[in-house]
Amino acid sequence: DNFSEAGASSLVEGEDTLDLYEDRLGEYLTQISGQGLSDYDSRQRFKMQHVIGDFERLGDHAMNLLDSAREKHSKGYQFSDAAAGQMAVLKAAIYEILDITCRAYQENDVELASQVEPLEQVIDRLTSEIKSGHIRRLQQGSCTIEMGFILNDLLTNFSRVSDHCSNIAVAVIEAEQNAY
Repeated sequence: DNFSEAGASSLVEGEDTLDLYEDRLGEYLTQISGQGLSDYDSRQRFKMQHVIGDFERLGDHAMNLLDSAREKHSKGYQFSDAAAGQMAVLKAAIYEILDITCRAYQENDVELASQVEPLEQVIDRLTSEIKSGHIRRLQQGSCTIEMGFILNDLLTNFSRVSDHCSNIAVAVIEAEQNAY
């Protein structure tokens, strides 16, 4: 709905930076792994080692979402009112899970991290409901197959974003509870 090439360009730039950071951080964390780190530093290295791939994958899914949004925009497709309402709820949940995950990671906050999994389950239910709603609208002739392809791509990537958030939250919890 709010697609812009300027926003797309900014997203592409951010994804390129994420890729670079993943490579450099991975190398650095490997180099320091056997260097007699304190218990705290060792737990932080563990956490970082386990989440850099998830953060990078969040960027990949953002790029996939961008591709779907660009296609939807360029073809002039619109969600039905029902689907638009459901997608608004899903997007709000995605923004929330990303916010909670990033804050939990940055603050080493186990309590915040523990809120991620229940929200991930809500997102899974929402995506299932949206898919079911699309199938009903398709059967009623109020939606198209083409829009369904875009919707499915959006839902798949939103679901994967929440999965990676869950992985990050688990790493935060394990690092803080010394469970490795």
